[in-house]
Amino acid sequence: MKIPKKLVITAGTLLLGLSLVGCGKSSEVAGGSNEKSNVIKIGVPAPLSGQSAKMGSDIVNAAKLAASELNEKGGVIGKKIKIVPIDDACDAQVATQAANKLVTSNVDAVVGHYCSSAALPAETVYNENGIPFITPSSSNPQLTEQGFTNVFRMIGRDDQQGKFMADYLVNVKHKKNIAILHDNTTYTKGLATEAKTGVEKLGGKVAFFEAVTPGEKDFSVIISKLKPLKPDAIYWTGFYAEGGLLIKQAKELGLNVLFAAGDGNNDTTLMKIAGPASEGVIVSTAPTTEFLNNAGAGDFVTKYKEAYSEDAGPFSSYTYDGVNIIAEAIKEAKSQDRKKIIDTIHGLKDFQGVTGTINFDDKGDRKGISYITTQVQDGKFVATQN
Repeated sequence: MKIPKKLVITAGTLLLGLSLVGCGKSSEVAGGSNEKSNVIKIGVPAPLSGQSAKMGSDIVNAAKLAASELNEKGGVIGKKIKIVPIDDACDAQVATQAANKLVTSNVDAVVGHYCSSAALPAETVYNENGIPFITPSSSNPQLTEQGFTNVFRMIGRDDQQGKFMADYLVNVKHKKNIAILHDNTTYTKGLATEAKTGVEKLGGKVAFFEAVTPGEKDFSVIISKLKPLKPDAIYWTGFYAEGGLLIKQAKELGLNVLFAAGDGNNDTTLMKIAGPASEGVIVSTAPTTEFLNNAGAGDFVTKYKEAYSEDAGPFSSYTYDGVNIIAEAIKEAKSQDRKKIIDTIHGLKDFQGVTGTINFDDKGDRKGISYITTQVQDGKFVATQN
C-alpha cells in the first residue's frame, strides 16, 4: 500500500491549515498509483448523520448507481469500481478525519462533500496526497481559489448565486428593503455576504443581516426584531431544517413578506417542516435533477427511482456525473495514477453528462454554469420565470 504523504490529524493542525488560506499553499500535488489493485476505489464523503443526512444519502446513492452501471459494463480498464462512503457530518473536524481515513484506504479519487464547511478543510488533505477531488455541491469560492490543481466543482459558486439572487430580488421582484439571514457556517455566511454586496450595489437596502444558531428551533426573537424594520423580502441562506421552521413561525407571527432561500433549501423536507406556509417561497439553485432537460437526464431520474424507491436528490445528478468523469479520466489515461487522472480531467472537452456539457476552467470551476429560481407551488418546486 502506498504510504500517505501527509495526514492532517489534530485540531491544532486543522486550525493552522485554515488560517493559512490564500497564504502561499502549494499548487503541486503528490503522485500516486494503485495500478496493482484489482479495484478502483472512489471515496464518497457526505453528511450521513445530522440535519443534512438526507442530502448525504442522496449523494452516496447516486455514486453507487453510477458505479453499478459502470461495473455492469465491465468496469473501467478491466477493474470494478468500489464506492467507499464515509460520514463527514458537514463538520470541519469530522470531515478532516474522514479525508484522512480515505487517504489510508488508498482511494483513487473522491467525489463528495455536500457542505463547504466540510469540503474546505478536507481538500487540503486530498491535495497533499495527490487525490483527485470532485465536489457535487460545495459552493464556497475559496474551494477553487487555493491554487490546488486536483479540485473540481460541479456546480456554481456562492459569489455567482449571491449576485444572481440580488439581481432577482431587486430588479425582478422589485424589493428594495431586504433582510438576509444565515447560520454563520462557511457556506451560508459566504452566500449571505455575496447577496448583501449584490443588493447594495444595485441600490437596494439590507435592513437586517444576522446569524442564527445552527439547529435553532425558536425564531420568535429574530422575527420580533424583523417586524419593526418592515422588510419587503427575507433571504435565508441556511439549510432547510431551520428554514422550514423560520418560514412557518414567521407566518404564524404575522410577518408576511416574500421569503427566498438559497440552494441548501432545495429539498421537499422544507415543505414538510413549513407546511402551508411554504407556499410561494422562492429557492435559488443550480438546475438540479428535477429541472434538467439534457439527454439522459430523464433516464437517470427513472433509474434512480427504480433503484432506491424514492426521487433523486437535488445534487444526485451532479454526483452521478462526477463518478462518471473519474471513470472517463481513468479510461482515457489507461491508468489509476492520480496525477494522470487529474491531468486528464483538466483536458476533458465537452463531457456529456446528465447535467449537461461539462468543461472545467484552470481553477477547477465548471464553465457555463447557471442558476435558476424555483417556487413552491401546491407542495412542489416549480421553475419560475419571474
